[in-house]
Amino acid sequence: MSVPQNSEDYQGPTSSKPSTSTHSLFSDFDLYLFGQGKHYYLYNKMGAHPHSVDGVEGVNFAVWAPNARIVSVIGDFNQWNRSSHPMQLRHSELGVWECFIPGLKVGDLYKYSIYSKHNNYTVDKSDPYAFESQLRPLTASVVADIMQHSWQDQAWMQQRGRRQDFSAPISIYEVHLGSWRHVPERHTPGNPEEDRFMTYRELAHALADYVKELGFTHIELLPITEYPFDGSWGYQVSGYFAPTSRFGTPADFQYFVDYLHQAGIGVILDWVPSHFPKDGTALSYFDGTHLYEYADPRKGEHKQWGTYVFDYGRSEVRNFLVASALYWLREYHIDGLRVDAVASMLYLDYLRDEGDYVLNEHGGREHLEAVAFLRQMNEAVYAEIPGAITIAEESSAWPLVTRPTYVGGLGFTYKWNMGWMHDMLDYMHTDPLHRRYKHNNITFSLMYAYSENYILPLSHDEVVHMKGSLLYKMPGDLWQKFANLRAFYTYMWAHPGKKLLIMGSEFGQWNEWHFEHSLDWHLLEAPSDPHHRQLYDFVCSLNQLYRQEPALSELDTDPKGFAWIDCNDLENSVISLQRRSKDPDDMLVFICNFTPMPHHNYRVGAPIAGNYYEILNSDDARYGGSNMLNNQDMHSEPLPWHSCDQSLVLTLPPLATIVLKRRPATIHEADSTSTDTNAAQ
Repeated sequence: MSVPQNSEDYQGPTSSKPSTSTHSLFSDFDLYLFGQGKHYYLYNKMGAHPHSVDGVEGVNFAVWAPNARIVSVIGDFNQWNRSSHPMQLRHSELGVWECFIPGLKVGDLYKYSIYSKHNNYTVDKSDPYAFESQLRPLTASVVADIMQHSWQDQAWMQQRGRRQDFSAPISIYEVHLGSWRHVPERHTPGNPEEDRFMTYRELAHALADYVKELGFTHIELLPITEYPFDGSWGYQVSGYFAPTSRFGTPADFQYFVDYLHQAGIGVILDWVPSHFPKDGTALSYFDGTHLYEYADPRKGEHKQWGTYVFDYGRSEVRNFLVASALYWLREYHIDGLRVDAVASMLYLDYLRDEGDYVLNEHGGREHLEAVAFLRQMNEAVYAEIPGAITIAEESSAWPLVTRPTYVGGLGFTYKWNMGWMHDMLDYMHTDPLHRRYKHNNITFSLMYAYSENYILPLSHDEVVHMKGSLLYKMPGDLWQKFANLRAFYTYMWAHPGKKLLIMGSEFGQWNEWHFEHSLDWHLLEAPSDPHHRQLYDFVCSLNQLYRQEPALSELDTDPKGFAWIDCNDLENSVISLQRRSKDPDDMLVFICNFTPMPHHNYRVGAPIAGNYYEILNSDDARYGGSNMLNNQDMHSEPLPWHSCDQSLVLTLPPLATIVLKRRPATIHEADSTSTDTNAAQ
């Protein structure tokens, strides 16, 4: 049955004997915590919960609507009659409404019909705390029981803290579930073949196999919290406690996360507490007032986005958001939350013209209430969900984003390094002939690389809106484009910081990412053009190297883990660097040549005397390169170079990055005081 909209004035309940119980799930302490904004598991009370009262099975409903005069539950079970099941006002000051309706069950559709105290405003709203929603464009909430899944990921959960530690290798594959891969579905004869979404359960198996083969440690999902408009990519959320029904049920999504964990893959979720849509059936103007959003449009609207801003100054709204964060981490075993658009939360003048914003109480542009909320959220995550991480998408120079709140930080675990991303994409887009003039783009990020705990993102935002795919951005002919991308990826894996790569970029998709279309999987199987499969194989090798070599992650947030060998050869667009682990003898050397000019007999400083060998070369023929390799051991010479006592002579292939490792010293070499490494050998 369709759900009625605001088609008539609400007259209130006509029955003098309501068919609802006064039984309550709320204790006085529950209500006190909610009023303080600190009932972090409020979703166990609010919303729709299958329940038994005096042996009678039914569903308990609770909603926050302090400015409502009358609230009732409507649904299939009462033909959407606003008068059938009125709710009781549980707490007049807080405005919590509640009722128990016997006979209802999991799967029943419902909404809250609200008659406001203001202007005779009447509206039917979906449940802000609903665990499940109808498939768009329908908007009713669905009674769900999320406690039925039997989790099998105990091994992952026990190891999660170690796997997500600052010293761990973390490489993230960013995924939009609706467009990663579609399933062809043939309809009636004569109709064209259509694509359909894969389900959560189908995606679990397909993604686990694919991501595990690629070697990524995590996936990051663009928002799967329920959203009405496909074109928002999930970033305009209407259901903060409901996985979108586009791909299945809550139980299906729990299966998805569980299966990925059993395959050894972490799951990070994009979470959006920065704004929400003006969709009339959800949070906006909920009870006839600006309940969840600021009433003043100078604080409460993002006009360029067409959305509302949460009222972070209201304790009940903060409670709603913190409970949502903990809900995904606890009930769905999500391993981390990537918090979207943090910069828009931190600044009162974000994307606003002069005169279109208000200053804070001290006359500044900092959004103090949003700052307090972010700190509260991060403190709650660390206190309640051990091993989970939070990630800030924060594009400004706000200080201490990933530092503890007790020293004045925001408390995030990691922050996206947007500066590195913009500098490097600008550099790689430049013709190699002119890269010498942008050499600072490569080196500048190391000036601040340890000011925060960073993730290096090549995300969906960089391959949409006519920006072109990562491969398309690269200059040169076909061979040079792929060579540029391989050299770039290797430098990215060498740079301090965890890694994130948008889906499709692992095999060099030509087309921009588009939310309506599946990735161009045919490119991987095209026998006439092996470049895409070769790039895929190269990403596999990069991730394998990343996981196997402690020098690439063990001191990732410690300046001792990185040092330039030479960053000044701008005429040749060549840089060299070293990465180290806690073992002083464990060290990797990276040399990047960002021009198509090969260099023979190129001398580079050797940080430690010894024999070096090549463990990865992006110019290897198996990856589509010209196969200009350093096949034999390179013995360091006692010739000072690049501030090193020793140096190496090697071959630098065109548009390539090579990785060298020092062989362990023999007993004879370790005891010898001679600097003649050839004689020692």
